[in-house]
Amino acid sequence: MKVMVLVKATEDSEAGLDPSPEFAQLLEKMGKFNEELVAAGIMLGGDGLKPSKDGKRVAFDGKSRSVIDGPFAETRELVAGYWLWEVKDMAEAVEWVKRCPNPMPGPSEIEIRPLYELSDFEEMGTPEALKRHEDLRKSLER
Repeated sequence: MKVMVLVKATEDSEAGLDPSPEFAQLLEKMGKFNEELVAAGIMLGGDGLKPSKDGKRVAFDGKSRSVIDGPFAETRELVAGYWLWEVKDMAEAVEWVKRCPNPMPGPSEIEIRPLYELSDFEEMGTPEALKRHEDLRKSLER
């Protein structure tokens, strides 16, 4: 089972990089945790995200597109970083997250979301569409 593990943004993460010794210690702890994930064969990818002031959103309404510049107001709705993990089930993902160092100086949250698998779409997709998605997935793995 693949899961996306989302580190929710806080006021601290939205403020940007912090040159303090505490931040350096946090980077060290997170690096060690990432090494554990890789050694266990769990981590497929992941990164931290720059603050929303550096981002953009594209809003869709029918054929219309509009670009919205950051920063975005609702910090609690933003993501500050992510991992992509391969785990046997949600319980294993939860256990790994519970071992994670607090990713922020203060209170924070990490959200775990399972990814759809191609089998989830078998009843509604055409054989051609399903094959196209499977071929793309295989191409990305190479």
